[in-house]
Amino acid sequence: MSARALLYSFSPKPNAPPDISGPRKSLGSDFRNQNPIRVRVWFEPSGKERVCVFNVWARRSGRRRGGKVWADVKSEPYEVSDSVPKSVKLKEVFTDVVLGEEDAESAAPWWEEFPKRWVIVVLCFSAFLLCNMDRVNMSIAILPMSAEFNWNPATVGLIQSSFFWGYLLTQIAGGIWADTVGGKKVLGFGVVWWSVATILTPIAAKVGLPFLLVVRAFMGIGEGVAMPAMNNILSKWVPVAERSRSLALVYSGMYLGSVTGLAFSPFLIHQFGWPSVFYSFGSLGTVWFAVWLNKAYSSPLDDPQLRPEEKKLILTNSVSKEPVKVIPWGQILSKAPVWALIVSHFCHNWGTFILLTWMPTYYHQVLKFNLTESGLFCVLPWLTMAISANVGGWIADTLVSKGYSVTTVRKIMQTIGFLGPAFFLTQLSHINSPAMAVLCMACSQGTDAFSQSGLYSNHQDIAPRYSGVLLGLSNTAGVLAGVFGTAATGYILQHGSWDDVFKVSVGLYLVGTVVWNLFSTGEKILD
Repeated sequence: MSARALLYSFSPKPNAPPDISGPRKSLGSDFRNQNPIRVRVWFEPSGKERVCVFNVWARRSGRRRGGKVWADVKSEPYEVSDSVPKSVKLKEVFTDVVLGEEDAESAAPWWEEFPKRWVIVVLCFSAFLLCNMDRVNMSIAILPMSAEFNWNPATVGLIQSSFFWGYLLTQIAGGIWADTVGGKKVLGFGVVWWSVATILTPIAAKVGLPFLLVVRAFMGIGEGVAMPAMNNILSKWVPVAERSRSLALVYSGMYLGSVTGLAFSPFLIHQFGWPSVFYSFGSLGTVWFAVWLNKAYSSPLDDPQLRPEEKKLILTNSVSKEPVKVIPWGQILSKAPVWALIVSHFCHNWGTFILLTWMPTYYHQVLKFNLTESGLFCVLPWLTMAISANVGGWIADTLVSKGYSVTTVRKIMQTIGFLGPAFFLTQLSHINSPAMAVLCMACSQGTDAFSQSGLYSNHQDIAPRYSGVLLGLSNTAGVLAGVFGTAATGYILQHGSWDDVFKVSVGLYLVGTVVWNLFSTGEKILD
């Protein structure tokens, strides 16, 4: 086989003489400064000659510039040997090129420049969106289901709490699994597992109450691994300076999942019956899983398509990513900040899970809203949480960047997350207007969301290598609050009032505030 290509001129356009009047400038400094220059080449036939078009773009000072250079190419017969002749040398030629913004934009699509770490964050956000969609639909569907199957409030409380039986089992196990085998596999498993359980819920309900309790517990098993797996992934992918807002975005997926579930569930129930919410929501997990398998990696070190500059940014702003082989349980449980996390997580989740599972019933029984109104008005508090969580995340990261200690920032944000809900819940007993009651609920949940920049960000602060295990440990306490709080609410309502329910939550918020401010820290305590 023989071929020879002679590059005989460069020009701004094909068949035009090159402009060499301007001074030449070496672009070698771009390579020394690690500014990538990318080149794409294709040939346009024109008789025996070819036109070679180079798409060139470079990044400097955060701005991308690009353009095109045409080169005329001739083909001549040439015998190709196995070795390269000494006379053939590759010479680098650098010259000024007038780079057009329009060409630059067409040269590199925006999705190629979008940071891969934020692709991971968005995928985790989507998983948590599905997580709460599949969880909260029961709080709406339970109203027609209890009417159809003649369930009393105590039975409803039992059904609502059965989810937490399974959720409790996989918190610590999910953290250990994520820290040892990687968060990608664990989170993918969790989404598939709970999606299948969601689809099976109507079938189990029609078979009998024991089967429904088992399926709801199985759903909890799948969702139980989600938070530890996510925490493990983000501890590897997200630099410290972006930690609060990335976690806030992911957790806002839970709140928007509640918004979506509460908004669409009444419509689906009205149009197609209560089983439709479980079938439709559960099937969305398969779509997410297909994208997750294709795009996600447990660590930046595992991603072959990660751009070198982003990999360098991540790895220079994070801790060692050596796999965890042994969990130092004694060292973990001997630290006061760990116990501050555990106690605070319990106090926080008691109020959060009660509102998550019982809010539609409160609107229906106390405020006299119908099924559709209950679902729609439940949207407002969760929408408020989605917004305020991201606002809190940006505030926290800004304070850290301005020189405030991580400890101070975490304490401020979590204090707001405790005292805000406590204040607004105390006002409910003095309000007679449904509109004001909904507003109080929205304000309570909105201030609660500042916890995402408080205790929920603290696991990665104090033990980044064991963040999955630590979140599993503290969230176990949080799940216990969900189990006891959800069941206790049904018991309290049978023997007391909603005021009694809110008083317990307020008391625990105050306890959490004291413990958090006395014992928490933002400094790393475990290597």
